[in-house]
Amino acid sequence: MSKALQGHRARKRFGQNFLQDETVIDAIVDAIAPEPGQPLVEIGPGLAALTRPVVQRAGHLHVVELDRDLATRLENATEFQGKLTVHRADALKFNFSELAATEGKPLRVFGNLPYNISTPLIFHLLSQVNTISDMHFMLQKEVIQRMAAEPGSKAFGRLTVMVQQACQVLPVLEVPPEAFDPAPKVDSAVARLVPYSESPWPVKDRATLNHVCHMAFHQRRKTLRNNMKKLMSADELESIGIDPAARPETLNVGDFVRIANWVTEHERTL
Repeated sequence: MSKALQGHRARKRFGQNFLQDETVIDAIVDAIAPEPGQPLVEIGPGLAALTRPVVQRAGHLHVVELDRDLATRLENATEFQGKLTVHRADALKFNFSELAATEGKPLRVFGNLPYNISTPLIFHLLSQVNTISDMHFMLQKEVIQRMAAEPGSKAFGRLTVMVQQACQVLPVLEVPPEAFDPAPKVDSAVARLVPYSESPWPVKDRATLNHVCHMAFHQRRKTLRNNMKKLMSADELESIGIDPAARPETLNVGDFVRIANWVTEHERTL
């Protein structure tokens, strides 16, 4: 670690857990497979555990860092001079589409995401998914299980539908707590998300799909007849091949997209 990055203590308010296991770091960087000329963006570089080897392979990297102290340290680190563009910003508000337009090609996004913002950050990225070629994220293992879940499982929910409608979800590796400092109280994992050039389930409006999923899964034990009644009647659900007596987790991604597209076409008020 360069002198510029030494002495920083993890801050709870930023959800910081710094990756330190070299074997895990190597496996993640191999999975990303960065190459020169690619527009790579790291969210939350922290103490540069992934930043360093990625820069060595790619030659240049954009990083989005909210912690002002860490941003300053990264800017001042001699090893990164001319190789790092530091964006002092909240990743939840960062305009990835604008950066992709500047770069002239889709972004490759990666990071060890703070667990406290991982789900809203995934949703923020999905809203700009047309400007992203792939994503590699370290997340709480439970979150990755939810993203990759099959219909009928307890893990299947709003996150599953929203991610799988837009991306292929490919688990990469599992990471134990001792790979971090400080060690989190949960297991972690890495997943690759690859946006579809054309989704198997084209959706007319992603915000409507999100709203439909929120309504459907808000009370998981209730049937769709109950959960969706403010948007669609039981007869209307049946008209598009959806069983009103079904529970939400028994549907598949295509079913939710079909509901969302019907709602959009019929201009139902959300």
